[in-house]
Formats: sequence, C-alpha cells, structure tokens
Amino acid sequence: MFDPEIPASRPGPWDWADLFGRSAAVELELGFGKGRFLLESARAQPATDFVGVELSRKWFRDAKRRMQKHEDCPENLRIVCAEAMDLLARKVPDASLAALHVYHPDPWPKRRHHKRRLLGPRFLAEATRAIAPGGELRVTTDHAGYAARIAALLAAPPGFAAMDWPADALPNTHFEAKYRLEGRPIHRFRLRREES
Repeated sequence: MFDPEIPASRPGPWDWADLFGRSAAVELELGFGKGRFLLESARAQPATDFVGVELSRKWFRDAKRRMQKHEDCPENLRIVCAEAMDLLARKVPDASLAALHVYHPDPWPKRRHHKRRLLGPRFLAEATRAIAPGGELRVTTDHAGYAARIAALLAAPPGFAAMDWPADALPNTHFEAKYRLEGRPIHRFRLRREES
C-alpha cells in the first residue's frame, strides 16, 4: 500500500524531485484538515505534485487513513504532520512552489489569541520567498473579522498581483462544503507572484 507520509524529521530544505521521484510543479496546502481538497486535486492533476501539512495528529491520521482506504491513492501526493509556519520556513526551498493554498485557517477569534493566527507579516514574507515567479497564493476564510485582516495584509504586497477567483477552479474543502450549506459567505483571495 502506498504511504504518502513524509516524516517531519526529514532534514530540509526538501528536494521535491527527490521526494516524488520526478521533476514537476509542486503545490503546498497548509492545514489540510480532512484532506478533501488535497486528495481531489492530486487525482485531478496527475502532472502536478501536491504536499499537505496538518498539525492535528488526529486529523492527520484520519486523512491518511482516508487517502489509503482505496488502492488508487495518487502517488503525486505527500503529507506531513507538522506546524505549518515552521515547515514553510525550514523545509520549503526558495521559489519552488507553483501554488500555496491556505483554506479556512483557524481564525483564533479572541483578541488575545490573534498572535496565533497563521496569516501575518511573517507568513507573507515566507510565501514570497517560497512561491516561484508565476506561482499563486490562494486563501479562503468564512470568518469576516479574519477576512478583513487578510484583505489588509494582501492588499498590495510587493511582488504580487491580485487575481479573480474562478468559480470552478478548485474542489471544495470539507469545511467549505459545510459552510456553504450553512449559508456562510466565503472570502477568497488569489494572488500571482510576479516575474522578476
């Protein structure tokens, strides 16, 4: 049975071609939760390699079990149980990502917890370093307060250009499907890393 797990202890920066056994575009999802977006994307785009990071051991184990449940777990998929910001900073090589995905990150709604939010100046600096020219940053949230902070952060970052979000661009995450049924608005952000 194919095992998509990468040990978090593997030294970085990682060599994507070594990890996947081929050279291909690489997309990274931070906080993959139940793994729906990651698994569907890997199946739909076999020419692209996908890496997912999840901090929760329970969610990681559940998603890994779901991915291995069927014999068709795509071999262009890798997952790691790790803290997202640390992994992005220490394991992801410079200008190596075709896309960086962050969908419905924990909004840490209490003011005293805002410092725990993933999306902030340090994240933007690491995203800028890691995304290749022509690559994309895609972010969604259902939390209006966090959306306002994200909008301010991503309003005009140097080296990026804002883009429209195509309605059919990506499969929904589990949370997005759930929130849509609840009638929650989804706030979307899509930026393209400009060519140097």
